[in-house]
Amino acid sequence: MSLLDELLALEHEGWQSLCDATGGEHYGRAMTDDAVMVLADGSVLDREGVIASLAGAPPWASFEILEPRAIPLGADAAALVYTGVGRRAGAADFVARMASTYVRAGGQWRLALYQQTPRP
Repeated sequence: MSLLDELLALEHEGWQSLCDATGGEHYGRAMTDDAVMVLADGSVLDREGVIASLAGAPPWASFEILEPRAIPLGADAAALVYTGVGRRAGAADFVARMASTYVRAGGQWRLALYQQTPRP
């Protein structure tokens, strides 16, 4: 499996958990202890903040990952950069450039940094 395929599979799992309303549990397992998410609204959440914020979040109805690119950052780190589209019933599409940086720990990829930039 290529690096791009590995990272895309992880990203799909994350998005699917947001659609299934299990995001807090998923990201609680997937993130490193010191991971952060930098969100489109300017907030910066640590792992515990992410788990708490997803506890009552409405689920996404669907998502798309467009134009994905994997960037190797060494033997045990890589980033996935893409355009993400999230859809919720009755709301405008959320479209942003996204970057997920992963580190390999204990033989598996863990999310260390996630960043969103709204697409104009």
